[in-house]
Amino acid sequence: MENEVKHSNFIHDIIDVDLQNNPELKIHTRFPPEPNGYLHIGSVKAICINTDVANKYNGLFNLRYDDTNPVKEDDEFVKAIEADLHWLRADPTGGIYYGSDYFDKCYEFACKLIKDGKAFVCDLSQEEMAQYRGTLTEPGKESPYRNRSVEENLDLFERMKNGEFKDGERVLRAKIDMASANINMRDPIIYRVAHMHHHNTGDKWCIYPMYDFAHPIEDAIEKITHSICTLEFEDHRPLYDWVVRECEFDPAPRQIEFAKLYLTNVVTGKRYIKKLVEQGIVDGWDDPRLGTLRAIARRGINPKTIYDLIIEIGVKMADSAISWKKIYGLNRNLLEPIANRYFFVEDPQLIEVKDYADLTIKNGAGEVIGKLDFQILLNGSCINTNLNCRNNINLFIFTALCSSRL
Repeated sequence: MENEVKHSNFIHDIIDVDLQNNPELKIHTRFPPEPNGYLHIGSVKAICINTDVANKYNGLFNLRYDDTNPVKEDDEFVKAIEADLHWLRADPTGGIYYGSDYFDKCYEFACKLIKDGKAFVCDLSQEEMAQYRGTLTEPGKESPYRNRSVEENLDLFERMKNGEFKDGERVLRAKIDMASANINMRDPIIYRVAHMHHHNTGDKWCIYPMYDFAHPIEDAIEKITHSICTLEFEDHRPLYDWVVRECEFDPAPRQIEFAKLYLTNVVTGKRYIKKLVEQGIVDGWDDPRLGTLRAIARRGINPKTIYDLIIEIGVKMADSAISWKKIYGLNRNLLEPIANRYFFVEDPQLIEVKDYADLTIKNGAGEVIGKLDFQILLNGSCINTNLNCRNNINLFIFTALCSSRL
């Protein structure tokens, strides 16, 4: 999104302080969509904010596909996301990456956590783990497998990687604090067994990192300075910081959250849209009734309109809801000074006019610069804001065809 950034918001204020403390900091942001659907209006806010930051501070912007879950990924969506970013004029200046490109590194850091006594292999079932987790008002209980030796954990984790266990039979968990007020910090799962084909890595892996573990590692490896995401990840920030700290990344990326954007009376959630598409209720991902970028483009909305919308709404800590009327209004304001105007004559009748004198067009110096030939359209209806025309009367509409020498 090529724009001169003149506005500011609380994210810019945070970055300004970071740059005061470290003037050599090279700002680097990213957009990490899961390739399980087409981008929608909610995604656009994240894209615009991240590209906006990169533009303002002469930094870089990455596109990284969050493909850590092989169940949901599809090459169709990978290609569609890239095309949508190009339409939005938000091509990644820092490169295009895949979360799966870092699976080897994630595995190495998981082994490091085990060796440091910060992770363990757990045999609890999903139901048992839920019982041990506790509630918002009660602390959780430690897993009976929490104090396995480093050697046993390394052996079990390697056997998980080698495919010796069934899906869900064992997981790798971070060893943090089961009494934490933040449930996300109660020994969260960071690796699970999933015997599934992956669109990028094929059948190389049968264990996959969880998003909360892989994401901060990917950010740090790509040298992302500010990991800007929606408020739903605010409670996950302590875990993000924990992973970065325990994996000993320096400099460490910083997570900042902002509120979501919704389109009123329009389905935007990818899983809901996918269901509508698969059931044939809508006419594909670009059905104009949807809130996807494809649908918005099909309605004739200019991509700059979307950027202007995000800037006008601003970056807030409270969710925003907009209507199609708002988008159309901004689009009209954008097109008003640049759109071509056309005059319309309904059911024109062509007649020939003979014996008329040749008319020429002269400039201010008296030089002939063109010649007019006339045709007459009879009994037409005129739509022209610059002429006082009325319907249902005989009108002579002269169309001048100027063959100018200029």
